[in-house]
Amino acid sequence: MSPLGLPFFRKASTDSHNTITSQESASSTSLVLSTPRTELPTSPSQASLHTTAGTVDSIPYSGRISPTAYGQLGFGKVVADGGYLSVHTLGVLNGKQLDASTNVIRTDTTQRLTELRQGMKQEPEPLDYYIVPSEDAHQSEYVASIDKRREFISGFTGSQGTAVISHSEALLFVDSRYYSQADKQLDQNWKIRKVGSPGQDGRDWVQWLSDRPKGIIVGVDSRLIAHETASQLTTALQANGSRLKFPRLNLIDVIWKNRPPKPFGQIYIHEEKYAGKPANEKIDAIRAWIKQQKPHPSYRSQSSNSPNKVTMANTPTATIIASLPNVAWTLNLRGSDLPFTPVFHAYLFVSLAAAVLFVDRKKVSSEVERYLKEMNVVLRDYGDVFTFLRTGGWGAGRVLIEPKTPYVISLMLSSPRYILAPAYCDEMKALKTETEIQGFREAYLRDGAAMVRWFAWLDEKMTKGEPVSEWGASQKLTEYKRLNESFVGLAYENISATGPNGAIPHYTPTRTNALLIDARTPYVIDSGGQYFDGTCDTTRTVHYGDPTDEQMEAYTKVLKGHIALDSVIFPESTTGAQLDVLARKALWKDGMNYLHSSGHGVGSFLNVHEGPHGFANHVPLQPGHVITNEPGFYKDGEWGVRLESAMVVRKVQTKYGGESWLGFERFTQVPIQTKMIKPDMLTKDEKKWLKLHNQNVRLALTPLLMEDKRALKWLKRETTREGPAPTVPTGVQGRALKVEWD
Repeated sequence: MSPLGLPFFRKASTDSHNTITSQESASSTSLVLSTPRTELPTSPSQASLHTTAGTVDSIPYSGRISPTAYGQLGFGKVVADGGYLSVHTLGVLNGKQLDASTNVIRTDTTQRLTELRQGMKQEPEPLDYYIVPSEDAHQSEYVASIDKRREFISGFTGSQGTAVISHSEALLFVDSRYYSQADKQLDQNWKIRKVGSPGQDGRDWVQWLSDRPKGIIVGVDSRLIAHETASQLTTALQANGSRLKFPRLNLIDVIWKNRPPKPFGQIYIHEEKYAGKPANEKIDAIRAWIKQQKPHPSYRSQSSNSPNKVTMANTPTATIIASLPNVAWTLNLRGSDLPFTPVFHAYLFVSLAAAVLFVDRKKVSSEVERYLKEMNVVLRDYGDVFTFLRTGGWGAGRVLIEPKTPYVISLMLSSPRYILAPAYCDEMKALKTETEIQGFREAYLRDGAAMVRWFAWLDEKMTKGEPVSEWGASQKLTEYKRLNESFVGLAYENISATGPNGAIPHYTPTRTNALLIDARTPYVIDSGGQYFDGTCDTTRTVHYGDPTDEQMEAYTKVLKGHIALDSVIFPESTTGAQLDVLARKALWKDGMNYLHSSGHGVGSFLNVHEGPHGFANHVPLQPGHVITNEPGFYKDGEWGVRLESAMVVRKVQTKYGGESWLGFERFTQVPIQTKMIKPDMLTKDEKKWLKLHNQNVRLALTPLLMEDKRALKWLKRETTREGPAPTVPTGVQGRALKVEWD
């Protein structure tokens, strides 16, 4: 596994044992794997064991597969897939049901739900409902395997969603990004609640629970729910004569046999040449912020009749940081405890006089220990944090906590000892230093070059008519990125989607359910990367056949929205939400829309989704904010299109406005395909923008691709003003494009 929990595939050798022929028995055929070498199974029972381990259903391979070998394995079918061997298994895989119509595996949750409900009954006060969130004890978006409790109980693998289980039903609440995925993955025991859809079914899980019969008892692990959510739910339940309880043990952990172990990756220093600011300056800034916070207004001194007398007891003197990206950012440290995000499990307590890092000491090298000691950061065991908070280990004064702090911290402190405050670290972290901004530029150049190499490879495969699946294409892209300098891992699972899967914004192919890329529909590739000098997030949509008028119209409208956001000039204090309409205007004109945000903040070698700003909220955009620009359109069940580039907010000079105006500088360096554009739908300025965009990409990437003639040829073709698209030998002719740009 890579430092971010991603498999590093070794290239297969050209040894004869990597070729399956009709004369070879499957049991004697060894293949190069991402995990240690193994033997291909010969029976359904062996297949189920290997598939559960995730080692045989798709394997990098070298050589050819003879047609007569397809049925030889006896447990499924084998197909060549763009340089990979895909073994599509059938039937039931170790308790997981394979839907033959969709080739999607559904986890049988019957026994798990039975055991959970038994545990609910055995609580000192039996629970009527039990909540299983997606988050971990730090409210992380992506969680370690040991914390995938919601996935364990439901079988749903999406990164967001909340399960609510009663004694008679099991519900999964998901937003529009996951409607289709949940429908495919949940078994017969579950019902999907589509948050945000019209009517009563669109309520979130807090609203839904608030409307249950009076007198119910709802349980949840207090570590896994945010302070603001727990407070909201408590108030709503109390109004209905119901209660929120926090069982002593997590009821999922009790029934989860063979639960994965805790991650123990080493913590390492994120050098100042990437961070741009030393950690001690960040700690000093946090302390200055603490001093600026006002005492709690409701406190009444024991020795005074004045309700507003300031005493040490009601004065803020410390803060507790539970967010893993904020801990890592503050200390200029990184780790590998979570997939896709280079962070480590820890809590950071900062007072006016001291700083304490609660972390598993096995992860701390002598180098990191010396580094922390030089900053006067004290090390304590990870599990000590709750005792420390409960006993007031910092001395007098109140502790500042942000609304998304895990509720267990609020319980340990109790209300007299904490004050709610804005997430100051979020605000500081979002304002990138000039060093970080330059790092983004360089990371996106390397990431863009890898994507161009990959596009050239894929284009060649599709032109030759060779089958390439969504999963095979995704794996190949990761291989190209892995060759880049400073590449650490992906920033999220590649979204590689053709046909109906393209209509699922957060679709991720697996080795057993991937479709072959269809030349009749748009193909969406959304791929990120974690580099020491930046986090990348890019989406492009391409077509390998003859796009329909409907597809071209949708693509052109999405492009118009993308250009509008990229080009806008706006005054200071403008929020992302105020600009969002620009991305949707062309779509709205004809009653079209997309349900996700038009863009989100991005971390610097941290989480790919970063707040507090975005195009869906009312946080004013400021110079240094990095944000994505990603309008899209999705025709449910058929196809989708999306374009995404990353940008940074910069001050701009206008004719009359002085220095109070802002705009965007684009980081992303990947061509935008012109094949699906309807030229007559673009204005003269939009055509000029597109021409300059692709020309600038070519100029920026050419020096990085001088040794790759195939990539250079593809880049030149895709970034020139006109040129015939290659014909794909599928019976669908390519469309030659000629655009009068000037």
